[in-house]
Amino acid sequence: MSHDPGQAVEMADNNKEIPAYDNEFGRDILQNSRSASQDEILSPAIDIPPQTPPARTITGVSWGIVVAAVLSSTFLFAIDNTITADIQPAIVHQFNDTGKLSWISVAFLLTSAAMNLPWGRCYGHFEAKWLYILCIVIFEVGSALCAAAPSMEILIVGRAICGIGGVGMYIGVMTLLSALTTIAERPVYLALTGAVWGLGTVCGPFVGGGFADSSATWRWGFYINLCIGGLFSPVYLFILPRVDPRTGATFAQRIIEIDWVGATLLAGTLVSTIMAISFGGVVYEWNGKQTIPLFVVGGVLFIMTIIQQIFAIGTTKERRIFPVQFLKSKEMVILFIETACGGTSIFVPIYFIPLLYQLVKGDSALKAGLRLLPYIMLMITFVMINGWGMGRFGYYMPWFTFGSVLVITGSALLYTVDPSTSDSAIYSYTVLIGIGAGSFSQAPFSVAQALVAPEVLSQAISFISSAQIGGATIGLTIANAVFLNTAQNDIAKALPGVDLKYIQGLIAGVGGSFFDSLPQSVQIQVVADIVSSFNKAIVIAMVAGALALVLSLFMRRNKLDLSGVPQV
Repeated sequence: MSHDPGQAVEMADNNKEIPAYDNEFGRDILQNSRSASQDEILSPAIDIPPQTPPARTITGVSWGIVVAAVLSSTFLFAIDNTITADIQPAIVHQFNDTGKLSWISVAFLLTSAAMNLPWGRCYGHFEAKWLYILCIVIFEVGSALCAAAPSMEILIVGRAICGIGGVGMYIGVMTLLSALTTIAERPVYLALTGAVWGLGTVCGPFVGGGFADSSATWRWGFYINLCIGGLFSPVYLFILPRVDPRTGATFAQRIIEIDWVGATLLAGTLVSTIMAISFGGVVYEWNGKQTIPLFVVGGVLFIMTIIQQIFAIGTTKERRIFPVQFLKSKEMVILFIETACGGTSIFVPIYFIPLLYQLVKGDSALKAGLRLLPYIMLMITFVMINGWGMGRFGYYMPWFTFGSVLVITGSALLYTVDPSTSDSAIYSYTVLIGIGAGSFSQAPFSVAQALVAPEVLSQAISFISSAQIGGATIGLTIANAVFLNTAQNDIAKALPGVDLKYIQGLIAGVGGSFFDSLPQSVQIQVVADIVSSFNKAIVIAMVAGALALVLSLFMRRNKLDLSGVPQV
């Protein structure tokens, strides 16, 4: 049955519910974005999606194929987020280069975080279908470089390109599904996107581990992207509907309206800061000539970004790369931080649980990845339950409170893990985090889109997705820095006089023969140091859960009106 999304906002009792985007906050956001005249705001020169996107015209089997195709790209992007967690030892072994090991993950995260908001703005200006296909092509080019890389340097370049295209695909999926679905069915599809993203994120380690342990080698962890992308390419080209937010605008009009100054400053800020945190104390000394300039440059660029965004230097207030108007709303700021906390809560355990099993319990890459199955199944289940529950009942605040409590509990229990902790206990702790993170990590996408006016819908998607990817990137970067620095320092004390490269090899999982040559008492101490470093890294997830809990108490208790009959 066809459903007009405008009906969801026209007939509602404001004393009982907040109708989608027709509420005080939505009006405030719209008003704040209108510093120009009404005629100017509605002109083709301004980034405004259609006022009331029509109900989707594609249904049945064709719609199912389209959804499967676009979600496959989300799955591939999510896998690439974590696939290197288990294949790093194999890569280091082949290229014999531990010095650039950190770059394998950092290059992908850097470009993903840096390109998030620019891609979001582009989706508000250009036709979504072809921009999405462009992002897929970029991602596949990067995957091909990674798979065929003859050196560590080429692999790192490929990972950076994958990050650029991958985050564009992810935002494209959110944009397309939001534009092609009604307000009533949107939470379910966005929850499904979150579930697929979670599935891919958790599958990354054991997909990579499976290839690394097989005759196919780690390279097929990247070749598989080309196979799946090629399989669905006819769907992208011939079945995927076109969505143009700026019908009639020329290419020149669209391109000059992007805030390139803000995008450049913001990207520079993220790149400098994340590099400084990632390499400080591991690749370079914290007070070294490489690390300090990175922090200084990051700080200066951050200040310049704030000034440029506040005064709209080189752009207009309506076209700023960061949707500053959302910062005037307490609810949107809370949703932003909650999303970042959710991303951190998901990524930190996914990255460090397999590492714990490989380094401490001697698991293979594949077996260590499979240890995450209880975590992934419960997380995905509760992402879907959350999407259905919010669409059915309309309340969202309890999900954040409930989920954050479980994240805190599970993280606190993981903090107590020692070398003798049983597998069943660790499974139980990770399941708590999975249920908790799944209960609220994807919810902000639906809530934000229901709260804002349709004129700023594309900006809301970009705003929340930047929090998700940025939060995961920064949270994982900090956790990784904590783990590597504490492990390196503690193991160095247990092995005085040993060359640093051997210690780094132990931490990277490629120092097996060296570890076996150590006296048993020293081996026990090294294992204890690694577990202690793991405990400290998990604190980052615990802090994220605590922050999410506190902020959830300040969220609105209102019910969102998402009434309507979804299409089937």
